[in-house]
Amino acid sequence: MRTWKHALIVGVVAALAVGACSASTPGGSGAAGGSGAAGTKIRLQLKWVAQAQFAGYYAAVDQGYYRDEGLDVQILLGGPDIDPVRVVASDGAEFGTTWVPAMLAAREGGADVVDISQVFQRSGTLEVSFKDKNITKPEDFKGKKVGSWLGGNEPELFAALNKANINPDDKTQVQIIKQDFDMSGLLSNSLDTAQAMTYNEYAQVLEAKNPATGNLYTSNDLNVVSFNDVGTGMLQDAIFARDSFLKKAGNEDVAVKFLKASLKGWAYCRDNSQKCVDIVLKNGSTLGASHQAWQMNEINALIWPSPNGVGTLDKAAWDQTTAIATKYKVLKAQPTEGAFRTDLNQKALDALGTSIDTKGASWKKATVELKAGGN
Repeated sequence: MRTWKHALIVGVVAALAVGACSASTPGGSGAAGGSGAAGTKIRLQLKWVAQAQFAGYYAAVDQGYYRDEGLDVQILLGGPDIDPVRVVASDGAEFGTTWVPAMLAAREGGADVVDISQVFQRSGTLEVSFKDKNITKPEDFKGKKVGSWLGGNEPELFAALNKANINPDDKTQVQIIKQDFDMSGLLSNSLDTAQAMTYNEYAQVLEAKNPATGNLYTSNDLNVVSFNDVGTGMLQDAIFARDSFLKKAGNEDVAVKFLKASLKGWAYCRDNSQKCVDIVLKNGSTLGASHQAWQMNEINALIWPSPNGVGTLDKAAWDQTTAIATKYKVLKAQPTEGAFRTDLNQKALDALGTSIDTKGASWKKATVELKAGGN
């Protein structure tokens, strides 16, 4: 995870450069994974580097799902200086993945983008602490050193604090401390609680050794506050596209085909978790095998179950996201009409029919054993 607001600022030049390169050479520099078949050329810009967070798209390439739809899909890697919204908005890619607040902030600034599939149904953001701190709910943040990445990543936390009648701007009530994008602050005891994603930073703690025992930390050593549980979770990874692209003749059909294959890829990763870990590792992930297995399990938990069908946007979750984003100045105002559409994802679900399970009602999390350093 990296701060999206940082990427929104520094990513503009890099995004335009990627767009210029990718438009002429879809398989050129910065590309990773492609269907390798003749068909309509499509570029997908990831939010970050190759990891299980994007396994469904890699699986759709690997299993030939895009090819079956007549698409030649090239996956473009993200990074700290690449903002996927800017890449898509500048015609560097047809589709992208990012968190909903990031897309909406860029849209408010003039980017011609629209959410067309809400793949992640729930937030993966946590606050993690050691048991001896006795932090089990937002009310317990009072008087504590609370870590956050800030830079636009704090609204879920700030909303939770406000619900607990704690003013995040009042240092006599709580100390909000900007943390690094790792768990070093928690592990060194300079923070009482630290921000983490279920699929990444939380695992980093469990991959570290407890100096008191010489063994790896376990979940029994930790308390977790989930922003989903406290009612302040915000929508995260979505598939988005340029509105102008969708309005061109034939491109809505292309979008439906892309979504159909992508959703099928996510269903494949639900049912074949280890195979998808292997696919991601094959595509150049720098994270270790056990970390990727953990991440795949946790990513599945953000997608499944999808009661209304995978990729279907829940309006209540959208409204909660935009209300929090507006209150905490991620957005200046509520999004204008047309920020999302559900018809394309529904057409993709209709096309899939009963050929696959698109809801995953019976899916259960597996038990994944992490190894030191995530290896």
